[in-house]
Amino acid sequence: MKPKRPIDDWNGVKIPPGTSRDVELVVGESHTGITFKIPVHVRRGPSDGPVVFITAALHGDEINGAGAIRSLIQDENFQLKAGSAIMVPVLNVLGFDRHSRYLPDGRDLNRVFPGSISGSQASRFARVIFDEIVSRSDFGIDLHTAALRRTNFPSVRADLTNPEVKRLATAFGSELILHGGGPKGSFRRAACAANCPTIVLEGGEVWKVEPTIVECSIRGIRNVLIEKGMLGGDPVRSASQLTVEKSKWVRAERGGFLRFHTAPGDLVEQDQPLATTTSLLGQSQNVLVAPFNAVVIGMTTVPAASPGEPVCHIGKLAEGTKRIERLRVQLSCDRLRERVVDDLAKNVLVFERPSNQH
Repeated sequence: MKPKRPIDDWNGVKIPPGTSRDVELVVGESHTGITFKIPVHVRRGPSDGPVVFITAALHGDEINGAGAIRSLIQDENFQLKAGSAIMVPVLNVLGFDRHSRYLPDGRDLNRVFPGSISGSQASRFARVIFDEIVSRSDFGIDLHTAALRRTNFPSVRADLTNPEVKRLATAFGSELILHGGGPKGSFRRAACAANCPTIVLEGGEVWKVEPTIVECSIRGIRNVLIEKGMLGGDPVRSASQLTVEKSKWVRAERGGFLRFHTAPGDLVEQDQPLATTTSLLGQSQNVLVAPFNAVVIGMTTVPAASPGEPVCHIGKLAEGTKRIERLRVQLSCDRLRERVVDDLAKNVLVFERPSNQH
């Protein structure tokens, strides 16, 4: 295994302990030979410690994380007592510039890691990120949102078979942790394989900087840095943590307008209505129900669906009905959670939401 690259030298730019610098990483050239650069902020504590990368907008239209990282960079009180943070509000500058998830060549940057210096545009881009950011880091936090026309309740995605990844996921303090290694070629999977434990936060929608999602992101990042001894203070975590090993999308059976009966973050029991498909004149045609006790991870934000289209993403809970009722009461004490659910529910028209969700 190659030794990690130094944190104090960025291609000739020196960053001593206790200082911060803005640097730029050249990731490619346009047809006219103009260079493309990723802006990076490096912040160092006064003493040695772990190095963390905190990144967002790996998909160019997923910018909730960019809002969170920008807030941290601009926060004068965000001072590390040890270690260093590499903060990148927008990784996929080419997709961001085009208001697109993808690179100009149509490739998904999050499927080509660790990349190659002699491959496609996407592969070369990924290689620069890997060599300049991951190779300097001891662990990482990558911030995402749901895909286009969907929204996600804030949830950490992590390979819980890796003890260090599990420690990061737990420390982040989010209510939901979804177990999984990540798709082949994904940033976090490749980083973990390179001995840089990494977690992903998914929350909210594309092309929005949603205040409560930003607040969840910042709270989780701070929690992890406190756990790692890089920040002072006490962690602030969710009232409960739920680990999801299995999830599925409940899909529309009939075409038509949707009447939602639940919101992202809700706990639902088996056979509880999730959404009703109606005709254009409002006549009920089909009711979609939960196939098992579950937590609502995400939903479509499109008010109409054709047969087979995804409507509601749910994570299976092993708890029985009584345990779910107790969880609802316990989680109702988390004011940030309630604000997140209320904000995300505004993106869909929810009818007849069960009263015991509040």
